[in-house]
Amino acid sequence: MFTGIVQAIGQILLSEDRGGDLRLQIGTGELGLDNLNFGDSIAVNGVCLTVVEFAAQSFAADVSKETMSATTFDELGAGNRINLERSLTLADSLGGHLVSGHVDGVGQVVSLESDARSTRIGFEIDASLSRYVARKGSVTVDGTSLTVNDVVENRFFVNIVPHTLERTIMGGYEKGCRVNIEVDLVARYIERLIAKT
Repeated sequence: MFTGIVQAIGQILLSEDRGGDLRLQIGTGELGLDNLNFGDSIAVNGVCLTVVEFAAQSFAADVSKETMSATTFDELGAGNRINLERSLTLADSLGGHLVSGHVDGVGQVVSLESDARSTRIGFEIDASLSRYVARKGSVTVDGTSLTVNDVVENRFFVNIVPHTLERTIMGGYEKGCRVNIEVDLVARYIERLIAKT
C-alpha cells in the first residue's frame, strides 16, 4: 500500500525489452533506499513495482505486458522523469489516502489554467472510471494523491499547489499528456458491496 504522497522524482535510466516484457533501471533521485530489500514495492508513477535489483541510487524492476497495456509505461524510455514512493509501513503517517498501486486506467490532460498561485488541471477518463470519481473525493494521478474539485461527465478537475508542482512530475504536464489513474479504493468496495446485496 501507498499514500499517494510522492517522495522523490526519479528518472528512467534504461528500458530493456525482455521477450515482450520490460526491465526498467530507475534512478531514484532523492528517494532514500535505506533498508531496501529484494522484493520490496516502490510505486513508479502510481504503479506498484517489485524491486529485483538495487544499488546506492537506483533499482531495477520488471514490467509485464499486462501492466504496459493498462498504464503509460509503454511510452516511458530513458530520460523520462517519474514519481516515486516507497510502500507504506505501519509506522508511517497517512498524509494522502490509501493507494494500492494498481492503476485502473489511463487518462489525459485536457486543460491547464492558472488559478491564483495554483494550477487548475482537467483530466478526461473513460466512462467506466468516471463513476468512481466524486467532488471532494480522492483520486491518484501518476501516483499523486489529489482532491477532486469538480466533475463534469468524464472529466474531473483538481487544483495543484506550487509545492506539488515542484515535487512531482505534474509541473511538466502539458495538454494531451497521458497519465495513470487509480480511483478511490473505498468507492470500488462500496460498489461491490451494493452489487452483492
